Amino acid sequence: MPCTYLLLLLLFLVPLSFSSETLENRVIIKGNQTVLSFKSIFRLGFFSSTNSNWYLGIWYASSPTPTHVWVANRNRPVSDLDSSTLELSSTGNLIVKNSRDGVVWQTENKDPATDFRFLETGNLILINKNDSPVWQSFDNPTDTWLPGMNVTGQTALTSWRTPFDPSPGFYSLRLSPSFNEFQLVYNGTKPYWSTGNWTGNAFVGVPEMTIPYIYTFHFVNPYVPTASFWYMVTTSDAASEPRLTRFVVDASGQLKQYTWDPQTQYWNVFWLQPEDPCRVYNLCGQLGFCSSTDPLKKPCACIRGFKARNAVAWRSEDYSDGCRRESGDSGEKSDTFEAVGDFRYDGDVEISLLQVSKSSCAKTCLGNSSCVGFYHNNKSNLCRMLLESPINLKNSSSSIGISGDVLYIREPRKGNSKERISKSIIILCSVVGSISVLVFILFVPLILLKRSRKRKKTRKQDEDGFAVLNLKVFSFKELQMATSGFSEKIGHGGFGAVFKGTLPDSSTFVAVKRLERPGSGESEFRAEVCTIGNIQHVNLVRLRGFCSENLHRLLVYDYMPQGSLSSYLSRTSPKLLSWECRFRIALGTAKGIAYLHEGCRDCIIHCDIKPENILLDSDYNAKVSDFGLAKLLGRDFSRVLATMRGTWGYVAPEWISGLPITTKADVYSFGMTLLELIGGRRNVIVNSSTSEEKETEPEKWFFPPWAAREIIQGNVDLVVDSRLNREYNVEEATRMATVAIWCIQDNEEIRPAMGTVVKMLEGVVEVTVPPPPKLIQALVSGDSYRGVSGTSCSEGRGCSDLNTGLSSTGSRSSFGRPSP
Repeated sequence: MPCTYLLLLLLFLVPLSFSSETLENRVIIKGNQTVLSFKSIFRLGFFSSTNSNWYLGIWYASSPTPTHVWVANRNRPVSDLDSSTLELSSTGNLIVKNSRDGVVWQTENKDPATDFRFLETGNLILINKNDSPVWQSFDNPTDTWLPGMNVTGQTALTSWRTPFDPSPGFYSLRLSPSFNEFQLVYNGTKPYWSTGNWTGNAFVGVPEMTIPYIYTFHFVNPYVPTASFWYMVTTSDAASEPRLTRFVVDASGQLKQYTWDPQTQYWNVFWLQPEDPCRVYNLCGQLGFCSSTDPLKKPCACIRGFKARNAVAWRSEDYSDGCRRESGDSGEKSDTFEAVGDFRYDGDVEISLLQVSKSSCAKTCLGNSSCVGFYHNNKSNLCRMLLESPINLKNSSSSIGISGDVLYIREPRKGNSKERISKSIIILCSVVGSISVLVFILFVPLILLKRSRKRKKTRKQDEDGFAVLNLKVFSFKELQMATSGFSEKIGHGGFGAVFKGTLPDSSTFVAVKRLERPGSGESEFRAEVCTIGNIQHVNLVRLRGFCSENLHRLLVYDYMPQGSLSSYLSRTSPKLLSWECRFRIALGTAKGIAYLHEGCRDCIIHCDIKPENILLDSDYNAKVSDFGLAKLLGRDFSRVLATMRGTWGYVAPEWISGLPITTKADVYSFGMTLLELIGGRRNVIVNSSTSEEKETEPEKWFFPPWAAREIIQGNVDLVVDSRLNREYNVEEATRMATVAIWCIQDNEEIRPAMGTVVKMLEGVVEVTVPPPPKLIQALVSGDSYRGVSGTSCSEGRGCSDLNTGLSSTGSRSSFGRPSP
């Protein structure tokens, strides 16, 4: 009997002991404790960006400024750090809790976990007793996409609400419903940018992916719900660690790619989309004005008569609440209208259409309390009344706008008030006013005289200051009249649209560039224009004047009647430049760039040398245009990479690699342009295919690899434009072609400075045979090569233009001279 009792007691105690053990949670982190990943690249712990709310997150351990890549409890922060813990619960889930808030976050793994792993990739993994993963942070991303992280049709990256608030923001990156492209989406419903369809090795809308740098991309099962996409970072040196890199859906709605520079201890922006922040849907909210400014400055502002609806949020860079009337939102018939320009907006707004004069349009709008403004076209008398507040106003010149339409926004009349003034106050004011009138009459002449002197002094300062530079200060109305309402568009570059105009006082033709990135305030803009206006050279387009009025920023240049060099480089163009003209253009362009690099007080890197930016005067002399705009639009040049990428096909390898650029980037672009000038063709050539299987897809040639090889081998005559019928100076052609190859060397240190390029073209400095760039070496050896110079070539495959995403295939004969 005693043995029976003892056995029953043991049977009872054993399960009781086991149950007590399983009910205990395992504390991983408490308070300000942290956990490092295997190689100390990432750190796991609690952080706060406001000193009041605390979040469990992962960030880079080596970065001086914490750079967070993952946040667990972004919807429910904890309010007390000391009692906050990260625990592995008895049920096998990861939980975040504290004594005040309880459990605020937990994983949703179905299988219980027994342990966790924190990998050097930044991935936090829960594993079961079989060491199999049952949950991982990579499957539950926040705003950051790390190498090895798999993005599927069921996952999305969502921005922070503000740069300082980790809670979910308005912008997300996700696979499209067709599962063949990525989309940036506002509020989960409104796509505003996409990568384009997947072609098998890249997205159509992201030609940068075809450039072999340090990334390899993988897309499994596109077009189906099980689609998944990830990327990896590689290194050429097996002993070195891959470069740290990340993609981030920024709180501003842009997708940005960063690479870490260990020397400067700084994250460099390698790539971003959309490049124009104003393309982000609803960035500035209702009646907010967006301008593509220097990234160091805020992109949103309120137009005159309006103020931020939520000033506190605006200070935190959350502009989503937009702007409101300074005197309230209800409209009165005594309101006035402010002409804000030819603006566009995001989304759809309820509109009432009429065909009446501007005054009738304004009167009709005033009679409708729902009308917030109207567009009116003086030519057609078309009136479009806006019955809802438009969102994210922006300059229409950055896309296809409605020519001639001017937007008028309803604003309260100065001094108007809803409150009625009582008769007693009116009488009191009358008495006081009568006395004041007598005093005013005595002093008004003095006040007017003082103001008149001040205006004259200001006007004289402007005239004296800009007269020294031969610059004229134009009003927006003057330029609107000179260009007939910006009706004749003659070009569109990365900085804005260009319109032909006529100055009324001299009947002189001018080119008016309407900047899409106004940048800083009026005084700063004028100071920078002075810098550019002070740059005078026979091979630089002359700046005649400018306009800096309200939000308008325009530059007025001399009109170049022969257009840009690009119009002469098409085989279908009836225009043909003689060799003498080509050599003069090459030398003049080189002199203009050399002056920017070496002749100015401050070195100016052009950043976008290409045929479109080389203009020709009536005598076909070369004039470099758009110089100094990088300086004008961004005072911190290290940030220029983020806002103004060069044109693909002319971009130097070091720029593609995300490294800081020097004047040698312009040298590379000049070399690529020189090849086009010599051959009388564009670098990317489309030929008709003769094979049956390619009847629907023409063959694409990338000219520089073939041309460079022939030049190095001494076959310059094969490269020179055949339409010249050998009527050219052989010595000049050889010198000019050899200089082009020196300019497009992979190593920027080998490329000559632009001053040396001028002397080489002039024959003052001996031009030796250059070493072949890597892509040329691949052609000679017959090996397959994917280099950073912009092509992928092999003896049996042909060349691909990695800068445009075009490709070609063919036999060895594909490397012969392309047909004219």
